Amino acid sequence: MKENNKALLFTAIAVASWSTVASAFKIGLRHYNYFELILVSAITATLIFAAVITFQKKWHSLRRLTLKELGGYAFTGLLNPAVYYLILFKSYDLLPAQIAQPINYFWPILLAILLAVIEKKPISAFKYIGMIISFGGVVLISAGTESIAGVQLSKPGILLAFLSAFLWASFWIVNRRNKNVDTVLGLFLSFISGSLYLSLATLFIPVNLGSLQGFLSGIYVGMFEMAVPFIFFGLALQKTTNPALTNQLCYLSPFISLFIIHAVLGETIYFTTYIGLFLIVFGILLNEYLSQRRTRGCGCPAKHL
Repeated sequence: MKENNKALLFTAIAVASWSTVASAFKIGLRHYNYFELILVSAITATLIFAAVITFQKKWHSLRRLTLKELGGYAFTGLLNPAVYYLILFKSYDLLPAQIAQPINYFWPILLAILLAVIEKKPISAFKYIGMIISFGGVVLISAGTESIAGVQLSKPGILLAFLSAFLWASFWIVNRRNKNVDTVLGLFLSFISGSLYLSLATLFIPVNLGSLQGFLSGIYVGMFEMAVPFIFFGLALQKTTNPALTNQLCYLSPFISLFIIHAVLGETIYFTTYIGLFLIVFGILLNEYLSQRRTRGCGCPAKHL
């Protein structure tokens, strides 16, 4: 019971962190462009992961990694944080936060589809129901907001938000090969690689980091989007006896985020956003529930999305 209470606390920290970052993205983009914001954020997250590894005295684990594994992290670092967050931040630059965030949350459905294609395993008929429900939510937010709520949205912004969801799903597929490596150590290796790529890009891309508000926003995003929630979510999964509940509680964050977006950014939340986000999350949770029922029936371990 004591360990489960710790797990709930750690999950609450992760959810609270993720709930604030959509607003932080938009605030940061008022003062920095999307490249400057990811540069500061990625370096901040890298330093936090390094501090945690130092605290946990796990630097010796680096010696166990092969050159092939290190090369793998050089590639995942290109995906995340470099390319993924560049595209995500650009989508937030072009769209209201309440639109970009829910579309990005479509990634678990894309992940399920990609896994089915890569592993050549057919998707069960029941899971198509959840996928269709989630996709309906995305369509309602991206197309319905214009036709029903009468709000003009950036078409490139919507495409970039979709692409960010695809890249996030791709990152987790590629990262599966590193499942035996400590989570924080793996994130550090990806982020130090990504930070190096971004730093090298400054030789060709002009940057101006003089804005204090932009710099503080970048630090906040690095802490509470990229580092802190993943650290505490990992701890929660280690402590809990009910990992399914821990995973599902994370889907509270996009709903809490809408209220923060309204309060902090002053965005009027469209009713299509509420309904669309509900459909996206409901479809994802329905798929997870159907997956768990199916795995219980066949006696094989559940596969976490």
